[in-house]
Amino acid sequence: MDRSEAAAVVELMGITKRFPGLVANDSIDFVLKKGEIHALLGENGAGKSTLMNILFGLYQPDEGEIWINGEKAVIDGAGKAIELGIGMVHQHFKLVQPFTVAENIILGNEPRKGAFIHYKKAHAKVRAISEQYGLKVEPEVRIKDITVGMQQRVEILKTLYRGADILIFDEPTAVLTVQEIEELIDILRSLAAEGKSIILITHKLKEVMALADTVTVIRRGKVVRSLPAVEASERLLAELMVGRDVNFKVEKLVQPPGQVILEVEELRKKGDHSHPVLDGISFQVRSGEILGIAGVDGNGQSELVQAITGMISVDSGTVKLNGSDITNRSPRQVALAGVSHIPEDRHKHGLVLDFTLSENMILGSYHEPQFGKRGFIDYKAMDTLASRLVEEFDVRGSGIQAKARSLSGGNQQKAIIARELSRNPDLLIAVQPTRGLDIGAIEYVHKRLIEARNAGKAILLISFELDELYALSDRIAVIFEGKLTGEADVHNRNDQELGLMMTCNWETIQQQRKGEYVDGDRP
Repeated sequence: MDRSEAAAVVELMGITKRFPGLVANDSIDFVLKKGEIHALLGENGAGKSTLMNILFGLYQPDEGEIWINGEKAVIDGAGKAIELGIGMVHQHFKLVQPFTVAENIILGNEPRKGAFIHYKKAHAKVRAISEQYGLKVEPEVRIKDITVGMQQRVEILKTLYRGADILIFDEPTAVLTVQEIEELIDILRSLAAEGKSIILITHKLKEVMALADTVTVIRRGKVVRSLPAVEASERLLAELMVGRDVNFKVEKLVQPPGQVILEVEELRKKGDHSHPVLDGISFQVRSGEILGIAGVDGNGQSELVQAITGMISVDSGTVKLNGSDITNRSPRQVALAGVSHIPEDRHKHGLVLDFTLSENMILGSYHEPQFGKRGFIDYKAMDTLASRLVEEFDVRGSGIQAKARSLSGGNQQKAIIARELSRNPDLLIAVQPTRGLDIGAIEYVHKRLIEARNAGKAILLISFELDELYALSDRIAVIFEGKLTGEADVHNRNDQELGLMMTCNWETIQQQRKGEYVDGDRP
């Protein structure tokens, strides 16, 4: 299809949306054509999600018009958006974990057989849509038992089941593995080839260049430029997003590591059905060193971090910080010993969403003398700290008294990073520290992590982004099924070998190196 001649399915004209102290969208024009993948780029807080929430009926514009398939529309709720053929796959999935795949997909739109839900018909329709678009999901499986990548496919199926022809994806690859990202790219291409029109909100420029037909860049609520993807480059898009040249290369001092800060020995923990989730893990992290942990999600990374930070107890093994045993200590005791933690789930473990930004900045340290006495918080001291950190880390929102839930996901993450680095820890555990951040913010966070490393901090970095691991780490260890299976060479990058280490055991890697393959098949 010649998309330059394709009809416009969405036209946003002069959209303006104001919040107290903030103009989120400032007279934005945006056009989506039939069969097009249109990437919407911008920094955290630039107004991308606000604009798409207006299109999906979750917000109402203060000014401007929306046209769908050539007709003016008033989208006063998500129900109206769905009626108009618009579906949205949110960054944080809206799924009921104990329900099956089919139950989640049909929820609110169940086929009936008399007074009962017609499950046979529902399963058949889910399978048909799944096969049509190559989504490959099993209707009877429960959500809690499937991978994050599969859960995202369920979210896509929910929109298709309701007849969506216009699909909005908000940071769709933020929690996916490399393999799942490749599969999602194929799915999105397939959807576009079937005539679906897709809006893609993302910070990942490689994915934009691989997928998009058109790119629109928003900066501080205004459209900076809209152009065909073939006329763009990663560097140009990054500069348009942040308004300055972006340094993609992380500069690291070559320095020998110092004394051992963190020492983990033979850590073991059994999970459900007595299956080991930590199976004899041992490693060290020294001062002035970043140890990266690579692995497919669900192979023990979460349990390892929770065990070190005191969020869960282990069955055996030890965790030592600066030579002192902190095994199975409480989270507060671990923090007081000198550990800061950027958690993988900012909503569950990083922030209290209904607290103000200022209150969130002293979580974990509110009991310290500088923030109050005799059980009373010194709000002036709290606000002074929050104001300094918000300015230093460029946390954007409507002020330190705004509730944390009002911030964009990326600004929530920046607030957590600001709080944890401000504590001057001996050990910083950073889990997915740049998840959901734009290119400028990623550059800044990487710079701060390297500064902390150069200042002698020990850093344990867990990330699903291979580029991030290679850019920041002095060493990369690989975790698979609760075990560390080996180390990758940070100076000679080999994604194929690292991928094998992440998905099979070390013996298989050694066999491949020798030209030997299990059962005669290449692994």
